[in-house]
Amino acid sequence: MKIQIIAHPNAKKPRVEKDLLETIHIYVSEPALKGKANQAIVKALASYFNIKKNNIIFLSGVKSRKKFFEIIR
Repeated sequence: MKIQIIAHPNAKKPRVEKDLLETIHIYVSEPALKGKANQAIVKALASYFNIKKNNIIFLSGVKSRKKFFEIIR
């Protein structure tokens, strides 16, 4: 399953939300430096979908707010 998320680094309250259009917004407290926010996003996705981090493949968007992932179940 391929998904698109919108990242929000440096958030005060880390959380995962869906908006009205079913887009997933991930808020993480880590800064967008040296991949720290991306690692936190993968960890949040794994927790949200209740899967292992190894089952999440980063497809694109390393330096963008819009990121694409593939979830392997």
